[in-house]
Amino acid sequence: MLTYFLCLVLFCVGLYAILRKRNIIKIIIGIVICEYAINLFLILFGYKMNGRSPLYSPDQEIVSMVDPLPQALAMTAIVISLATTALLVAIAIRIYEKYGTFDITKINKLKG
Repeated sequence: MLTYFLCLVLFCVGLYAILRKRNIIKIIIGIVICEYAINLFLILFGYKMNGRSPLYSPDQEIVSMVDPLPQALAMTAIVISLATTALLVAIAIRIYEKYGTFDITKINKLKG
């Protein structure tokens, strides 16, 4: 239960960085932290104590097996978050080239 709470705390740290920071790079870092928290939650959701990997073996008795679906979802989420992060960094670079700053308040004042 403590690990789920720490996962929630990690998500809240990322959400704080997204909502309260004015620097585009810090906002991107907050988004990445939120993505990591969601991936951690997916992995924790499928974990079982003393569970074994979901590989079939005819000579072993299946007592407790780890759920493979959250692992597959986490792998998919990692690929999607990589593409999202690359796109956000590319947009941040273009904004810096155009306006010369990463500060959102200064960008809003320029209107051009």
